[in-house]
Amino acid sequence: MAHTDHQTMRRVLRREIAGTIGLLTDEHDFRAMRRYRSFTFDSHQIYLQQVEALLKTRASQGSHTTVALFDPQEYEEYCAETGLDPDVPSSRTRFTAELATTGPTVPYQGQPLADLVPALVDEAVRQATWEYASTLLARLGACASCGEDVGRAAFARASDLLVRILDTAGAGNRHLVCSVSATPETLLAVLHADADDNGALQLDEAEALEFTTVLALGIATRSPGGLVMRTSAPGTTDRVYGWRLRGEGLVPLTASEVFDAYCTDIESGDLISPESDVDYCAPPDLGEERETGGHHH
Repeated sequence: MAHTDHQTMRRVLRREIAGTIGLLTDEHDFRAMRRYRSFTFDSHQIYLQQVEALLKTRASQGSHTTVALFDPQEYEEYCAETGLDPDVPSSRTRFTAELATTGPTVPYQGQPLADLVPALVDEAVRQATWEYASTLLARLGACASCGEDVGRAAFARASDLLVRILDTAGAGNRHLVCSVSATPETLLAVLHADADDNGALQLDEAEALEFTTVLALGIATRSPGGLVMRTSAPGTTDRVYGWRLRGEGLVPLTASEVFDAYCTDIESGDLISPESDVDYCAPPDLGEERETGGHHH
């Protein structure tokens, strides 16, 4: 009887343990892991099927699982730094545990793996973009004229602009895209701001931080770029408008400029049919700039 009670308690406790699975999302990474004898899978498709089956089993047992992006190169570097043997399953387990706190992750909520993988890759891109933009901002140092930290001042200015953009938008959900032509490639950040039943905006903090950082980088480096917003509300046409980055601020795009941007294929330059029930328009006035610091050169 006591033995049965102990088993029951262990089963209950097992449900309290959160788990993390390191996922090899593409064939290239999968092949890189096949160099290790202890990694016994020989088909990426079968590997993904087994991962999905395991996720479903854990969910059916009431266990919470987080899926992390497993990068073989980062794993190899981790093992070299920590002195671990990379060809041992316990080393992969320790690396995956690190990913749970530092790397891109997505919670498993019963979604098909075909939906989870793109979300995980998007999260990895978002995190890498934020880290890259943050590093560039930090390297800018102090202004030679006024001594103020250029990156910090630009971030404060970008935060103020974002608040004013959201505050002046009409009712409904907002979808914002910011692009900055940084070296060596263009950085993109996306922010969703959905209104709840009371009209209050709900922001993802990580998305907002990345978006503000990318915008701040464009402001600080005076790089070419722009910001476009689409608002959607029940019973009304969607509204699309935007600004281009110029100097340390934003310059409104005209309605025709917004239309041209949305209805032209970026690669070919060919015209694209405009969406129905969409109003391409000039942005609202953002109002007076708030005091964000003294760095304005």
